[in-house]
Amino acid sequence: MMADFSHLQDFLQPVSKAFLNDDQEYDAFQTGGTIDVFEEEHQPDLEAADIILLGVGEERGGTSGRTSTNGPDTIRRELYKLYNWHRDIKVADIGNLRSGAQLADAYAAMKTVISELLSANKTVLILGGSHDLTYAQYKAYASQQLIIEATVADALIDLQEDSKLRSERFLMDMLTEQPNYLRHYNHLGFQSYFVHPRMLETLDKLRFDCYRLGRIRENMEEAEPVLRHSDLFSLDINIIRHTDAPANHLSPNGFSGEEACSLARYAGMSSRLSSFGIYGYEVSRDKGQLTAKQIAQMLWYFMDGRAVRNREAHLEDRDAFWEFHIAFSDIETVFLKSKKTGRWWMQLPDHEFVPCAYNDYLLASNNEMPERWLRHQERL
Repeated sequence: MMADFSHLQDFLQPVSKAFLNDDQEYDAFQTGGTIDVFEEEHQPDLEAADIILLGVGEERGGTSGRTSTNGPDTIRRELYKLYNWHRDIKVADIGNLRSGAQLADAYAAMKTVISELLSANKTVLILGGSHDLTYAQYKAYASQQLIIEATVADALIDLQEDSKLRSERFLMDMLTEQPNYLRHYNHLGFQSYFVHPRMLETLDKLRFDCYRLGRIRENMEEAEPVLRHSDLFSLDINIIRHTDAPANHLSPNGFSGEEACSLARYAGMSSRLSSFGIYGYEVSRDKGQLTAKQIAQMLWYFMDGRAVRNREAHLEDRDAFWEFHIAFSDIETVFLKSKKTGRWWMQLPDHEFVPCAYNDYLLASNNEMPERWLRHQERL
């Protein structure tokens, strides 16, 4: 059962659709016309919602050192204009997190709100401030002692112990604090020239999986099984090249806007994923609100992925899958391919099925051991 919204209301600021749309009415088919929004005179029905939007404009852990609702509201302004093609997916917007006196207060409030929504089995979309808010996103699971798999998409790896900025070192807390509730960690889209080689060696020794930008761009579908197996997804907009997201001043290189939308869609397709945060957006760095438009379209594609997820059969329903029995390196295993969505799974020696890609099946068919299979085995 969903907690009474008034219980969460103390942490939240309402938004105004009239302000976001310059006092114009939204079309009944636009997102702004279908989304259930927390406004001064209206409380959303969270019980009915599948996906819940939360704005967190906290940047005191990042370079700007500010906190404001400008970022989340600018993204909303663009998102609400988009046409909603999936009327069966109910989306609610609970407004913006109130800024606490200290950064730690913002973390605590964000953790409390997300934890409440997760316990009600809701999917949470976070329109974020600085990337260190990922730590509060993780703590929402830790507070319920949920052991999770987390995936972070970031051109950098934020493990800089000596940095004064929380946004550059939050992963240290997330990966090392005790008790720890991370079963596994994936890092997508890092750019090698920004990352110290020793840092990668350390993550590899911990059996964490790191995917270079070039490797994912060669075959975007490589990222889909990673996100299908994740509970938490955190994305820093620095993964998108500057021309497609002008608010990213880190690098001219990165994922294209379309590729970033693919990642968001894969996240939406995951039946495990329960929170997705998009961080690092600063309005003052944006040009013509292009980055806000990019993020809004990523959120649209997340919802599009959710529609695919709703169509997927359960693995127990074997009639909905093609089954392939394969032997490679003296190991016999089974691959499943969904007749509805074309996605793949492979069976490990403990008989658990884990998400995989078509390429893993091809390797096994050629008597080669897929790296994904090996990494899962090592972790077991």
